[in-house]
Amino acid sequence: MFVVATAGHVDHGKSTLVRALTGMEPDRWAEERRRGMTIDLGFAWTTLPSGGTIAFVDVPGHERFVPNMLAGVGPVPAALIVVAADEGWMPQSAEHLAALDALGVSYGLLAVTRADLADPGPAAARARTEIAATSLGAVEAVPVSAVTGVGLPELRAALDRLTARLPDPARDAPVRLWVDRAFTVRGSGTVVTGTLGGGRLRVGDELELAATGEAVRVRGLHSLGVAHTDVEAVARVAVNLRGLPRDRVGRGDALLTPGRFGRTDLLDVRLSGDPAADLPATLTLHVGAAAVPARVRPLGPDTARLRLARPMPLLIGDRALLRDPGRHHVAGGVTVLDVDPPPLRRRGAAAARAAVLAGLDGRPDLPGELRRRRLVRAGDLIRMGVAPAATPVAGQWLADPEHWRDLGRRLTEEVTRYAAEHPLAAGVPVDVLRHRLDLPDRALVTALLRPPLRLRDGLVTAAGQGTLPDPVARAVDRVRAEYGDRPFQAPEAHHLADLGLGPREIGAAVRAGALLKLAENVVLLPGAPDDAVRVLAGLPQPFTLSAARQALGTTRRVAVPLLELLDRRGATRRLPDDAREVVHPPG
Repeated sequence: MFVVATAGHVDHGKSTLVRALTGMEPDRWAEERRRGMTIDLGFAWTTLPSGGTIAFVDVPGHERFVPNMLAGVGPVPAALIVVAADEGWMPQSAEHLAALDALGVSYGLLAVTRADLADPGPAAARARTEIAATSLGAVEAVPVSAVTGVGLPELRAALDRLTARLPDPARDAPVRLWVDRAFTVRGSGTVVTGTLGGGRLRVGDELELAATGEAVRVRGLHSLGVAHTDVEAVARVAVNLRGLPRDRVGRGDALLTPGRFGRTDLLDVRLSGDPAADLPATLTLHVGAAAVPARVRPLGPDTARLRLARPMPLLIGDRALLRDPGRHHVAGGVTVLDVDPPPLRRRGAAAARAAVLAGLDGRPDLPGELRRRRLVRAGDLIRMGVAPAATPVAGQWLADPEHWRDLGRRLTEEVTRYAAEHPLAAGVPVDVLRHRLDLPDRALVTALLRPPLRLRDGLVTAAGQGTLPDPVARAVDRVRAEYGDRPFQAPEAHHLADLGLGPREIGAAVRAGALLKLAENVVLLPGAPDDAVRVLAGLPQPFTLSAARQALGTTRRVAVPLLELLDRRGATRRLPDDAREVVHPPG
């Protein structure tokens, strides 16, 4: 299926032409038929000579209903521009064309209607000149009369040629169905319609409602009045949603593939049309079928930051337009450059941001996004419209390679600095490093570790780190001098304190291997276990705790934890009667 929107001045025969082409009535409201003027969007379809199906989104031409017109044109890839031969180019012709140009529509066809009432040549020449200066470029013009039927076969053939040029839709893309109608069908519930520009819908699919983020499920699908189990882009589609009250959805909302779109109310854009500095502070942003007030902050000559009145599911590269409803004026087109821009808090930040935006073109760019953001989750990139085709450094985190190398260098520096600042510490807590490096996740600290750095018990140290501060080293030397000839006697806590060895100093000495901590307040020199095994090996085997204590010349306070240590090391073995024997005497 191909979907084309009409465009043109009021009363130039858009609906009459669609009616003649399709045999269907596009005006849905009795008021529209009574007044002979389209007020809201209409829909009709027909089969082309090639056998393809074309659906028309018929839009209103009156200036009061331009927002309705934009809701129909926004998601559609091509336009049928209608100009009456007897009236020629008119104000709404110009505004509709400006809207198509702002949205970047590049496929179109000109129908010069009422060719039975006037020579179509002058109207066609003027219209083609106006159109050629826009994104549509040169278009084919077909004179036609919906009343006499003259030109209708030629118009159908031209529509075939137009649709043959349309690019293939991205059928594997995520769904973002902009809702242009929402209503209730008795016995079925809420139904929404829209133009499916990409992806595929299936009965049973779970989608997200953009306005609220709530999950909704597809109960049924219709396209061109026929029920389907699945529909792929491009198509006009009606979606029956299970369990969703009608008042929870309306025009401008969207149905989304879960997890593939973020919602943003702050975005940086490139403008085409009026200079950024000339824009009013408040305009209306039209995107898809939505119209949302936006506050405009110019940044550069053709760039601005928009603050939206409500979050929208936008991606990098999206096209939209800004309109001044008070002046009935299309201010210009919008290309979305960033849907998650940085804050502008410091003096000069706006100018710096404008310089960055000057180098962006709205095309998703993974290396560029990594360079600008430094660290970003893959899922966040997906929701911006950027394919994260890179290997994560940790979990879902992607990193700019240069920034990642710099973080590794800084990590080593911070570990060294912390060791100097806290010489008795066992290492640097991971969270301290996370804060010092301004990292958003502890996992990134772990991922940065490279030899000689290592992680143990939540602390990062460098291999070889542990040189004792001079006061602690001197205190250990005094212990060694005083207890070297009686290695199994442990100094009392008060004596250690007198020597300058409090709990933190003892911990540092133990980590450095200068002391051995058997239990709370039980500290020996590090060679004591091997010396003890040599002494115990000379006893009759097996031996008791009392015999061991006497042989070692120590107290129960030391002998119990010392023997338990030897058991754990496998040097001794405890027997069922609580006696022990030496298993591996020292060589």
